[in-house]
Amino acid sequence: MSSPHNKSAAVTAALADLDAGRTPDRTTLRDAVRALLGELARRAPGRAVEVRVPPYGAVQCGAGPRHTRGTPPNLVEMGPVTWIRLATGRTSWPEAVAQDLVETSGIRSDISAYLPL
Repeated sequence: MSSPHNKSAAVTAALADLDAGRTPDRTTLRDAVRALLGELARRAPGRAVEVRVPPYGAVQCGAGPRHTRGTPPNLVEMGPVTWIRLATGRTSWPEAVAQDLVETSGIRSDISAYLPL
């Protein structure tokens, strides 16, 4: 398992690639996505919203009714590059939603209050 230092290095490396117009390699993308999802879960404790970034990870976060079975009523899903850009402030929530880069469902699916991390 990667240490927190390696995960923060992955976020830095992923951002460097994205800022230079390159796509990060799979391992860097995976580690950066997971580190940022972990930070979201830490900053927004709870289980009311599920944030999915396939194929690398998903977390439940946010205050409200806890979801335990099937597809959650409050769901946010996006690709890894979109997640990294949102989580680090390179893209705003309104921009990502307007460009259809984020799929949402449910009344609690707006996670913009937690972004950027």
